[in-house]
Amino acid sequence: MKYILDTHLLLWAAGNSRSLPRKVRRLLDDDSIQPVFSAASIWEIVIKNGLGRTDFETDPRILRRQLLENGYMELGITSEHALGVERLPPLHKDPFDRILIAQSMVEGIILLTCDPVMAQYPAPIQHC
Repeated sequence: MKYILDTHLLLWAAGNSRSLPRKVRRLLDDDSIQPVFSAASIWEIVIKNGLGRTDFETDPRILRRQLLENGYMELGITSEHALGVERLPPLHKDPFDRILIAQSMVEGIILLTCDPVMAQYPAPIQHC
């Protein structure tokens, strides 16, 4: 089964942060799970790191390489994903989160998030 991690979970998982919920850590340790990261998350890290956001301080090139080396699958952004955003109700304003939700819906992949607003969308989302 595939799971897309939202950007914060991705950063926490990669950095072995204590912020990563135990439930998510157990899931990621399960060999039957295929963790997925979106190109949108790498883009978000680049943008928000450039804006000086301390919660996004990481080298995105190194992060991407480490994720791939650790068995994560990369999901690119397609025009179908972009069009999927159009169908989303206006619950969340963050364009990066909205594209992750659309990718989850289009691809039928469960999105893991600790964001309670993202969890309100009618999509395959699992809240921490």
